[in-house]
Amino acid sequence: MITDTHTHLYASEFDGDRTALIQKAINNGISKFYLPNIDSTSIDGLHKLEKEFPENCFAMMGLHPCSVNATVKEELAIVRSWLEKRKYSAIGEIGIDLYWDKTFLKEQLHAFELQIKWALEYNYPIVIHCRDAFDEIYEILISFKKLPKAIFHCFSGNLEQANKIIALDNFKLGIGGVLTFKNSGLDKVVEQIDLKHLVLETDAPYLAPVPFRGKRNEPTHLLEVAKKLSEIKNVSINDVATITSKNAQFIFMD
Repeated sequence: MITDTHTHLYASEFDGDRTALIQKAINNGISKFYLPNIDSTSIDGLHKLEKEFPENCFAMMGLHPCSVNATVKEELAIVRSWLEKRKYSAIGEIGIDLYWDKTFLKEQLHAFELQIKWALEYNYPIVIHCRDAFDEIYEILISFKKLPKAIFHCFSGNLEQANKIIALDNFKLGIGGVLTFKNSGLDKVVEQIDLKHLVLETDAPYLAPVPFRGKRNEPTHLLEVAKKLSEIKNVSINDVATITSKNAQFIFMD
């Protein structure tokens, strides 16, 4: 059984065939889907999907850095209110994104740090979004004396960065479609990292792996990532599935 540690199956891109795609994935051995929240607009869809597939879909709660703007206080208050109402699998996705816009960097830093504190308070793992912001994120992480368990979502950095993350303890690297991209260089990095530090993810509907690159990413496409990882590590796909799913269970389950 394979675990998808990061997928936006509630997104509108799946409105036409969501149930069929999830069932197809389950039939192909992909049995667990962890759903990161984006902001207040995604919460209803997130909860609805979890209710429809309670044995397979698991909701997170958090504020995505790309949704940090002038309404950040209100959005964070909504996140906090839901954390007080019910249980979640993690706080995510949270982090810093400086690729599109640096206008609200100060607010992104604050939101990230605050949500880490909430994760410690509620004993939840965190799922970290990092784009063009490794140094900023790392600086905040090492400022904490204690950190929650974590997944560094969509890792595409170099070996030095990978080792810095792994050294934080109880951190895993989320590996998805980028691994299959010809010139990403991620294959060379992953080749030097023990499987015990990795989890699998689609980030669907984004970042579809080869041979589906540029198209909508779907749950079953995670098999292509698992296949590529098995080739790089020279182990069976079953070993990849077993080890990465065990790693995911370590993060999400007490």
